[in-house]
Amino acid sequence: MPHVLVAGKLHPSGLAVLQSAPGLTFTHVEEISEASYAPLMHGADALILRTQPLTAATVALAPRLRIVSRHGVGYDAVDVAALNARAIPLCIVGDVNSVSVAEHAMMLILACAKQLIRADRATRLGPWGWRNTLQAGEVSGRRLLIVGYGRIGRHLARMAAGFGMEIRAVDPFLAAQGWPDATLPTTLAEGLAWADILSVHVPKTGAPLIGAAELALLRPGAIVVNTARGGIVDEAALAAALQSGHLAAAGLDVLEVEPPPPGHPLLALSNLILTPHIAGLSRQSAERMAVSSAQNVIDFFAGSLDPDLIVNKDAL
Repeated sequence: MPHVLVAGKLHPSGLAVLQSAPGLTFTHVEEISEASYAPLMHGADALILRTQPLTAATVALAPRLRIVSRHGVGYDAVDVAALNARAIPLCIVGDVNSVSVAEHAMMLILACAKQLIRADRATRLGPWGWRNTLQAGEVSGRRLLIVGYGRIGRHLARMAAGFGMEIRAVDPFLAAQGWPDATLPTTLAEGLAWADILSVHVPKTGAPLIGAAELALLRPGAIVVNTARGGIVDEAALAAALQSGHLAAAGLDVLEVEPPPPGHPLLALSNLILTPHIAGLSRQSAERMAVSSAQNVIDFFAGSLDPDLIVNKDAL
């Protein structure tokens, strides 16, 4: 009988899926840390994982492990090579939180353009006369560059089009495979020079994709939004561009170190809006992710797991 280890708080609907599955048992550890679940790996045939790391050392503690199911779509904290070495598939959830992330990106774009935080502060603390400085802007007619044109990027494009924005996108994979819609594709450099607003929706692959040189290409007064992963946008370069006034504002849902340490330079910037990595964590999407990550485990043992949800197909 397969035994599932659930590592991290899971929506009750996801636990209900596991409880109703015949021939399956599970253990649930709500704390989100590798240290909290690692001692239980020895008895796990399957692991449902939230955002905490899964290192090679922890994989080595699980001689029975056959499947890892991520509660989400990112897996940069997982040692995929360690799973590949033992032919253990790593699966992600399907299209269950892309709308939530796209909505959050659109919200940050609007909040930055409208100077929402400054407006709120002026209303609560003054000066009321801030309204006459005309710092709030519009998004209608402005140019949005979407870097990464997967599900999230396409949802954002649809939303932004409803606000009357011009839209271009960068995605080398789609450029090679065939562009999915009428949104104009572009290169990164050309797109940055064209854009008023930049929204990032790509995985982290190492060095920052958007550094000082890339930020300098943006038009003066531009807005930068990142709801993907911390470190894709160079934080020091972003802070400098915000302080110099080259960028009007930025909105970040993700940081390289989370939570940010006290005294982090970004925390002092009044033209930066920060949220605590919640773009994909709406009430609705959290339930969908829990159900999907649990169902993936059940489908794996039933031999019916959708292969498109397996990210390390080379391990099979």
